[in-house]
Amino acid sequence: MRFRSVILLAAALLVPLGPAVAQEKTGRAAAVQTAPRDGVLKLLPDDSVTEHRLTAGGRTIDYIATAGTLNLFGPDGSQTGAIFYTAYVAKDQPPDRPLTFAFNGGPGAASAFLHLGLVGPKILDFGPNGDDGANAKLIDNPQSWLDFTDLVLIDPIGTGWSRTAKTDDASKYYNVSADAESVAKAIALYVAHNNRSASPKFLLGESYGGFRAAKVAGALKDSQGIIISGAIMLSPLLEGELMFNADRFALGAALELPSLAAADMDRRGAFDAARQRDAETFALGGYLTTLAGAPPTGDAAKSFYGKVSEMTGIPREVVEKNRGFLGSAFAKQSGVRAGQVVSPYDAAFATPDPYPESDYDRGDDAILDGFTRAYGGAFADYARHELGFRTEMTYSLLDSDINRKWEWGGGRGGGSRMQASVTDDIRQLLGSNPAFHLLIAHGYSDLVTPYGVSRYVVDHLPTSLAGDRVGLKVYRGGHMFYTRADERAAFTADAKAFYSTHPAVMPAD
Repeated sequence: MRFRSVILLAAALLVPLGPAVAQEKTGRAAAVQTAPRDGVLKLLPDDSVTEHRLTAGGRTIDYIATAGTLNLFGPDGSQTGAIFYTAYVAKDQPPDRPLTFAFNGGPGAASAFLHLGLVGPKILDFGPNGDDGANAKLIDNPQSWLDFTDLVLIDPIGTGWSRTAKTDDASKYYNVSADAESVAKAIALYVAHNNRSASPKFLLGESYGGFRAAKVAGALKDSQGIIISGAIMLSPLLEGELMFNADRFALGAALELPSLAAADMDRRGAFDAARQRDAETFALGGYLTTLAGAPPTGDAAKSFYGKVSEMTGIPREVVEKNRGFLGSAFAKQSGVRAGQVVSPYDAAFATPDPYPESDYDRGDDAILDGFTRAYGGAFADYARHELGFRTEMTYSLLDSDINRKWEWGGGRGGGSRMQASVTDDIRQLLGSNPAFHLLIAHGYSDLVTPYGVSRYVVDHLPTSLAGDRVGLKVYRGGHMFYTRADERAAFTADAKAFYSTHPAVMPAD
């Protein structure tokens, strides 16, 4: 299936650090006592507070790390769940230092992807080729976002170590509204417990997490009285109808085509920005109008299908057979060697096909189900030995069962997710909050959430709303382009500029 019926986001064996080494690194460790818990929540230890030092952004940063949980309660005052979080706060900083709350997507993904892949003080190195999960190593992150913002990484209910008191209650959180409200509540609790009301607050969400960011921003405003200064959406789901219909409707296919073109150039080591712009122009020009009309015939068909084939690396006969709609053809027909398959999470990434006799992609994804799974084991080890959070509970990095059970508003799974949209939410945030700024980031060769969809959404925002408050950046790579060190550095530099030029962060004259 094209997206394996999910939008999931995204264990290595690491050399463990013994308690003595961890204590030497942290300087001190402290536990924050929590109330007695019942059921599985009894497996959660008290919050752990440790001190560390990091060199990031060319300077030394002393910071405090807190690994712990935020308790959720029902109307009768009984505890209904606990949300696991990790906070990094730079020492000796003003009370109005920016504060960023980050989460991944799925639905069903924990925050370890962003945590150890992009923003945290530690990063998981997948080796020289960037895809060796078996020998991945945790190293200091010289581009940690702690350089310019404090960080709170949140695992929604059912992911990481976030659980409900009663197992059967977990599914109550598996819908757009309840999920947003629970994350908003966790953010409000953190702000209150840590006296951070004066800090400009930002959200960072990846994939469904980008969708979640828009919903959480609204829930914070309406339910918690907290106004968000800005959001960064990484490889976000914005419009389900445009994203999930690339095999059926011309516009969806046209918004996907530039990603196929970028992936073909990247696979050949020949990426060219000018040719990419040509692909974008053709996609919303001759390609879109041709797909929207009757199939071409004769010389027109030969010319059209030949151009699409040349642009994507997919054989001309395959392009013609699919009438130019390529969403179901790219995996095994994208100019890769026989016996290989490419990943929708990065269509430039080709690996051996476990089912070469099949015309369809039916095996595990080499990125989602491959090396990035190492984030789970790496984070569990890091939390225990360096952050002092020791639990016998399993850390849930990625739960496809949550995705299958997810209620999008019109029901579960398949058809209802086609209606998923946050365009109106973005318009409302921009309209009601003049301080709100938005940065959207994508990888060129991502076919899970093609950057063309976000560009379409941004281009159709009223200029009176967007103006200079909405930006779109695209980088080499796929859905998790930050696994490429050079692209991670470029994105971090752009994020730092986003914060430093934000009115809420800039020093007053």
